[in-house]
Amino acid sequence: MYQPLADKIRPKTLDDVVGQQHLLGKTGLLRRVIESGTIPNMIFYGPSGVGKTTVASIIAKQTERKLYHLNATTAGIADIKAIIDELDTFLAPNGALVYLDEIQYFNKKQQQSLLEFIETGKMTLIASTTENPYFYVYNAILSRSTVFEFKPIEATDMQHAVERAFALAIGDKGTPVEDGVASYIAQAVGGDVRKALGAVELLVLGAGKDGVTLPDAQQAAQRSNMRYDRDGDSHYDILSALQKSIRGSDPDAALHYLARLLEAGDMISAARRMLVIASEDIGLAYPQCAAIVKACVDSAFQLGLPEARIPLAEAVILMATAPKSNSAAAAIDAAMADVRAGRTGDIPAHIKDAHYGGAQKLGRGLTYQYPHAFPNHWVRQQYLPDEIKDAHYYDYGPNKTEQAARAYWERVKGGK
Repeated sequence: MYQPLADKIRPKTLDDVVGQQHLLGKTGLLRRVIESGTIPNMIFYGPSGVGKTTVASIIAKQTERKLYHLNATTAGIADIKAIIDELDTFLAPNGALVYLDEIQYFNKKQQQSLLEFIETGKMTLIASTTENPYFYVYNAILSRSTVFEFKPIEATDMQHAVERAFALAIGDKGTPVEDGVASYIAQAVGGDVRKALGAVELLVLGAGKDGVTLPDAQQAAQRSNMRYDRDGDSHYDILSALQKSIRGSDPDAALHYLARLLEAGDMISAARRMLVIASEDIGLAYPQCAAIVKACVDSAFQLGLPEARIPLAEAVILMATAPKSNSAAAAIDAAMADVRAGRTGDIPAHIKDAHYGGAQKLGRGLTYQYPHAFPNHWVRQQYLPDEIKDAHYYDYGPNKTEQAARAYWERVKGGK
């Protein structure tokens, strides 16, 4: 009977697990919890192919408990109840260890139903998810579970697993493997052991007279290193990294994250984030930047990929190397905080609309002073409501443009 390579090579002990040393190393918390023999409810969070299911299987084996493996895409509460019915029988003498894969696909009602079984202690839940559990898992379950984050496997650790997989898959067939194949696969699969093993198995099965070659490996693993889901964590993580790299004035990092978005075919998200960065992070330090970035974005959409990469890269480099100011963003946030807190008040009568019959009878606009009729187009008068007349939202940023504006208005207003 055919057995996939991934099953043949699946680790049997914690020491055999590839990577996750922050959890499973000699001093790792998860390892110590497992070795204690008392297993709490847990949530394993991380991308696919990094060992979540494997570790759950090892836990069941080490604690001599039956492992029930369910997938939330197909399972329901009825399946959980069926497991509970088996408890205290010869089928599960030491209790149930339920591994619920992709728990984010359980709706709120289904997740709430799990509480009944968790709180009675009839079962221990190990849930896994590729999405951030703090966004997708019901708070009551989070509060009763410990979250452990599994990380993508580093290329150096992955290469050892790939070399071991080749040795097992080839066996005594003597199929040659070209130098560089293992290291290429280890780098190309983006930290996903399952993808790496799948590539190894495919290459060995399809090896020609020259054995496993580097061109074959490049074809088998092409683009598989791209972890990207427009509705998933990776989408927002890359966008966040792009903005923070630009904000931190690192053009190389910014270009890297732009490239990841473009390689995933998500030019729209990149463009939208770039437009907001121009105003949020460059802002009044270089006011023309917003117009230039808009022009680059418009050009990119007219061109389409692959040519669109050039104006987008131009905009990213411009923003990463431009002076920075968040004074506008901070000012509007402060003003909106007042409005949300109810700190508003009545608009002063002299600046209310007076362009209609009867406005003067209501006292509208009677004492308004027209700034353009005064020197430097400015006259001192109150614009904020009386209740917040001394409110202050905007502070000039410490950059050439804003400081020039500050100096000008200090001269005009007499140091107000």
